[in-house]
Amino acid sequence: MTARRHPGTIAEVFGVFLRLGLTSFGGPVAHLGYFRDTFVERRKWLEDRVYADLVALCQFLPGPASSQVGMAIGLQRAGLGGMLAAWFAFTMPSAIVLVAFAYGVAALGDAAGSGWLAGLKAAAVAVVAQAVLGMAKSLTPDAKRATIAGLAMIVVLLVPNAAVQVAAIVLGGLLGFFWLRREASEDAGEGGSFPVQVPRGLAIGALVAFVALLLLLPVAVAVTGDPGLRLADVFYRAGSLVFGGGHVVLPLLESGTVQTGLVGHDAFLAGYGAAQAVPGPLFTFAAFLGASTTTGPTGIAGATIALVAMFLPAGLLVLGVLPFWDRLRRSHRTRRALMGVNAAVVGILGAALYNPVFLQGVTSPATLAVAVAAFVALTQWKVPAWAVVIVAGLLGFFLL
Repeated sequence: MTARRHPGTIAEVFGVFLRLGLTSFGGPVAHLGYFRDTFVERRKWLEDRVYADLVALCQFLPGPASSQVGMAIGLQRAGLGGMLAAWFAFTMPSAIVLVAFAYGVAALGDAAGSGWLAGLKAAAVAVVAQAVLGMAKSLTPDAKRATIAGLAMIVVLLVPNAAVQVAAIVLGGLLGFFWLRREASEDAGEGGSFPVQVPRGLAIGALVAFVALLLLLPVAVAVTGDPGLRLADVFYRAGSLVFGGGHVVLPLLESGTVQTGLVGHDAFLAGYGAAQAVPGPLFTFAAFLGASTTTGPTGIAGATIALVAMFLPAGLLVLGVLPFWDRLRRSHRTRRALMGVNAAVVGILGAALYNPVFLQGVTSPATLAVAVAAFVALTQWKVPAWAVVIVAGLLGFFLL
């Protein structure tokens, strides 16, 4: 591959991903489109077939898929330094804006009745509704997968906590493995190999670290009671256990921050709305939440802990899985389980659309009107999400 014969530099990777981090609006699916245009069409760092396979791998893994694709491309181009440069450059622009927004929310004090906040929460309803419909169309196109999604949504609505959300994902994978044999056969296809070589020892060490942190952080919190470890545990768990990326992380973050008293409900939804108006990965919402905590590390310290903990699982998984990718990708059994997991993700997102997004975002006929207008703008007029959110906030400020 060209990228193997002519490796790039860390500075080159940083520059390319910084431009993407400043301009990639529209969420994870749009990010993958920006990446393909940049790295396949224009810069020729990857072949189209290899890029498609890489996207498939990162969709299989928990965590932010677009960020994982970026990490893997940076790793291919300039080694571990390139991987870190790709993550930092793509993530920091939106993280900095959201931390600044968190300081602004704090300065406003109790903003529960603010019109701009009501507008942002109403816009969040439209954005998540669009995500539910889009994912349902592609991931639940038949009766079996729609049934899996419905079951997951029912379970999560009736028992709303993070453990049940994880159980719903596991159940979806099991149902897919045993029930979607014909669907997986119809969807079968061979792909190329990603031209990255990670030493087997490093890969195994990354996977061990991923599991060890997931298991030991809660123990360390219970033993020490340290608020910094508690914050890291909340965001590391969210980054480790969410499948599908993007908006699907919302219920895990809500249960880990709002339900535990770390962040207020109004601040949570205000930050979620603001996260739609910035470029880069939605997972940088963690920076806002870390800066907005009411106990323990807050401000820049809290934002740093939350942001690193949120993305660390993604980096460890990229390093750990790449050497074993081809065998995993070609497995018919893996495809069956993955189809079930994706269907369950649709159901979890549907549950999040109802609670907390709709219940907190639509509180009057006026906020419903803003939500409907935002939804029509997104789905029919194809207005970018960031523009819809900004206009909704302005409408709320002047009219609500």
